[in-house]
Amino acid sequence: MGSKYIADLIETSSGAHYSGFHLNGLDPRNSGIEQPTTSATGKLGKQPFVIGVAGGAASGKTTVCDMIIEQLHDQRVVLVNQDSFYHNLCEEEIKQVHDYNFDHPDAFDTEQLLHCMEKLMYGQAVDIPKYDFRSYKYNTSPTRRVNPSDVILLEGILVFHDPRVREMMNMKIFVDTDADVRLARRIRRDTVEKGRDIGQILDQYSKFVKPAFDDFILPTKKYADIIIPRGGDNHVAVDLIVQHIRTKLGQHDLCKIYPNLYVIQSTFQIRGMHTLVRDAQTTKHDFVFYADRLIRLVVEHGLGHLPFTEKQVITPTDSVYTGVDFCKRLCGVSVIRSGESMENALRACCKGIKIGKILIHREGDNGQQVHSKLLTFPVYLF
Repeated sequence: MGSKYIADLIETSSGAHYSGFHLNGLDPRNSGIEQPTTSATGKLGKQPFVIGVAGGAASGKTTVCDMIIEQLHDQRVVLVNQDSFYHNLCEEEIKQVHDYNFDHPDAFDTEQLLHCMEKLMYGQAVDIPKYDFRSYKYNTSPTRRVNPSDVILLEGILVFHDPRVREMMNMKIFVDTDADVRLARRIRRDTVEKGRDIGQILDQYSKFVKPAFDDFILPTKKYADIIIPRGGDNHVAVDLIVQHIRTKLGQHDLCKIYPNLYVIQSTFQIRGMHTLVRDAQTTKHDFVFYADRLIRLVVEHGLGHLPFTEKQVITPTDSVYTGVDFCKRLCGVSVIRSGESMENALRACCKGIKIGKILIHREGDNGQQVHSKLLTFPVYLF
């Protein structure tokens, strides 16, 4: 991820797209944002988790993003809006603004969006101006500073349209909301925020918004990894997405190097116990109690990765239950001294398990000579 969109950026059309025709011979647009010159330099370190959120206008994309940000309160999360990357309109275009299609892919400065995202991927902060829908130009002051973060939410109606933008995403979410609901929200929003009258809103919807949704936005639904019906009202879907993001963020980079390394998903219960065992004010009794609980979770998680065999049993109601049989001939190896703290949890989970002990002894301070001694190993009794 990240290489395909950096090299050989495909040039897109800069002409103004109207209702079925292009205006030629106009002065080139000046977006008011720093134009890309060369690719970002420097080493690409830990890459952020990029989530694309697409859907029709007023479908609830921003609400979904806000809910994700609120629940990921322990992570650094930033929101990048595609609406910030509209082209500035020239005077001729402003005169015919009622015939301008803001829902067409050509209305967006995708090159600038790619440039800003590329900088964020390389750990560089970017300044994004706010687009003014009254003057149809960027407000160059004040700009919005977006800092590099663990999670980047890229939201917009057409963020799935360009393959170079899609290539940057780790997860793609499509917010699917009924057309009548979207229209009602759009009327309420545009009358309040943009000062438009209802007739103008409905005229624009029938001429541009609905056709653009059918032609450009809805077809990108096939690229989504997750589809959320009803948008921000679907709390269950958002909760599941947040849990998935937490799992991905909690996985150390070593998981990519060692395929047999597994990381237990962090929960508030686990974090609470970690807080207690790390607190200098925690009593010895409480430390031992919560440390044993954490160790047992590790043991149980590890046992789940051992091989199992299918087994059928007869239940007390004389029905057949198809389950699995635990591994036989298990043993534990305790590496003295720290390993001994895990013995009780292993015995509690594996009835009658044999546990041997290994002592690793180092001679000298240089650590060059290491000896291991087999103290006891009852597995030989099998």
